[in-house]
Amino acid sequence: MKIIVIAAGYGSRLGEHTKELPKALLDINGKSILERQYELLKIYNQKKIIVIIGPHKTKFKNKKFQYVDDYLFKEHEQLGSLMAARSHFDDELIVIFSDILFDNKILSKIFNTKCNVGMVVDLDWQKRYNGRTEHPISQADLVLVKNNKITKIQKNLKINANSNLSEFIGIMKLSKKGAKIFLEHFQHLEKNHRGSFQNAESLQKAYLTDMIQDLIDKGIEITPISIEGDWCEIDTPQDLVRAKEMFR
Repeated sequence: MKIIVIAAGYGSRLGEHTKELPKALLDINGKSILERQYELLKIYNQKKIIVIIGPHKTKFKNKKFQYVDDYLFKEHEQLGSLMAARSHFDDELIVIFSDILFDNKILSKIFNTKCNVGMVVDLDWQKRYNGRTEHPISQADLVLVKNNKITKIQKNLKINANSNLSEFIGIMKLSKKGAKIFLEHFQHLEKNHRGSFQNAESLQKAYLTDMIQDLIDKGIEITPISIEGDWCEIDTPQDLVRAKEMFR
């Protein structure tokens, strides 16, 4: 198994905090986000950790990780950054966003779930938006689940009492077969697709969620990995304060 951490974004919403520092290296009570992710992963003897880097790449000095340069980080969005590490899609993978913290209860569920393409989702997601004014609920990546399959993933899904909605927390799991499916579909799109792509203006500007929705539309089964436990996304200064309160 390989772990891929996508850490090639600007983190611009954090303002001065990420002006000269990648978001993955933000300090959370004495340890960076990336270091905290690593400490949990090593419990499961995960030593092959690939970090995709872009802005301020010289700040990444820890030799425990293997680094992949996203030389085109200014030209594309999250999906393009992930594909900078396409040579590593030859094994079972866990893909992790560099701006999330999570506990071992969540990681244990991920490692113990068997699926080809799995998205880690939180059923009890709405409470995490209480007081989160800088990142409102309208920006949540919501997931609709039917018969233990994800049928839709996007922001601004209609919320009602009958909706079985979860939030995608920023972790994806791929079996070796799933990684092959994912990569081959992207390569097909890269060669043939023109114009807008799902909710993005182009494939170049696409996010991981756009790719997942396209796989769903092509009939690929996407499994929800429903978790319980503590986690948080660090996207704004307000999130940074909350993370430091949650993860001591």
